[in-house]
Amino acid sequence: MKPGSAWTPSVLLIEDTASLQLVYRSVLASAGYRVSVASTAADGLAQFRGLQPVVVLLDLILPDRDGLMLMQDMLALRPETCVIAITANGSVNRAVEAMRAGAHDFLVKPFDENRLLGAVQNALAERLPRKAPAALPDPGPQDRAMLQDGSSFIGSSDTMQRIHDTIASVARSMATVFITGESGTGKELCALAVHANSARAEGPFIALNCGAIPQDLLESEVFGHMKGSFTGAISDKPGAAAAADGGTLFLDEICEMAPALQTKLLRFLQTSTVQPVGATRPRKVNVRIVCATNRDPLDAVHRGHFREDLYYRLFVVPIHMPPLRDRGQDVIEIAEAALFRFAEEEGRTFYGLEAEVRDLLPRLPWPGNVRQLLNVMRNVVVLNPGGWVGVEMLPPGLAAEMTPHRGPERLRALPEPPAEAGVMVGLTLAEAERKIIEATLARYGGSVPKAARVLDVSPSTLYRKIDGWTKV
Repeated sequence: MKPGSAWTPSVLLIEDTASLQLVYRSVLASAGYRVSVASTAADGLAQFRGLQPVVVLLDLILPDRDGLMLMQDMLALRPETCVIAITANGSVNRAVEAMRAGAHDFLVKPFDENRLLGAVQNALAERLPRKAPAALPDPGPQDRAMLQDGSSFIGSSDTMQRIHDTIASVARSMATVFITGESGTGKELCALAVHANSARAEGPFIALNCGAIPQDLLESEVFGHMKGSFTGAISDKPGAAAAADGGTLFLDEICEMAPALQTKLLRFLQTSTVQPVGATRPRKVNVRIVCATNRDPLDAVHRGHFREDLYYRLFVVPIHMPPLRDRGQDVIEIAEAALFRFAEEEGRTFYGLEAEVRDLLPRLPWPGNVRQLLNVMRNVVVLNPGGWVGVEMLPPGLAAEMTPHRGPERLRALPEPPAEAGVMVGLTLAEAERKIIEATLARYGGSVPKAARVLDVSPSTLYRKIDGWTKV
């Protein structure tokens, strides 16, 4: 139900700074909400009991009482209330505490009009019924991770159940989600699950790989550009941030972003405005940010590769995607789901995995994680006519992994190193890495993007290493 209709949603604002009271109240009243204001925790709780507001905007620092304790009292009285916590810049940890204690969303001062109204509207979208269902039914273990786009986020292990629960808790807020994990663990599927379970599910989901785009073009890809703003800009381009307006922007490999662009991203998060390259005026957008990296983001901060203030701005709700080798029987669930999906695509009939295969797959190390497992199942479907999947149907190199991947038996089973490896013996790890990179670049005519694809790293990583060599 929208403000200004026959029934007007009530909002209780608990804020002790008089000037901010006036600003927030004016913005909300102009949008059609009935706003009540309190300056203290005692007055706020009294008004809460009498008014029973749908949404409460609560400053966590109040003169007479801790705001977090007040929120807990209010939720104990009316658990269905949507509380939006307000905290000062630099106190993001307090906001995270509030989210864990039951807050629907949080705002970090200073925030703009769009961010305020967006938080209230998202809260109402969950609290009030609407034509499109705001909440998804609680699914069972096999179905709970099916996304609206038909892709799957499968896993019923304890680790994955905790991830599903986290997604269910955070999806309908505006809180930034920061996903970490090795390559191939399903970080983008996790981001899709957050989007699909949010009030923005009908909006766009825009994914951008910050490591796959040359740094000199990344700003244009994120924020857009105007025609003629640089050589090759033959037309206006909106950029990913504007394209995601009303939806979710997924920034993959966020730690590969250049420092200059990190500064602009931080400003975008603070103002909710984008200014395309060559534009004279910024534009307001309403975007939820989800980001991911296969690196340790805090280590990137310590090394000076990632801004500390941007890290704390983004690292609000962390989700770590575990490697496949640590997910136990999830391997079987994923393998069978992939088997049946690929079989349907290829027009073949498979019945499932034989016991020997079901015993083998969870014991393999899976260095490529879920991506590698999907490739194995695609290989099985394409190269075999159908039936039950036995060990003999698996790729030959995989079948050799039948031995345990730990212990002396595994060590004795390792093949002899190839002759080419002899030239590396005696080199330091850094020297060997440089030789491999230089050899790969030579093979591909000095093309950094092609070499990066072969070495399975981002082009920016190679550029940094090459630049480091030239400075030695």
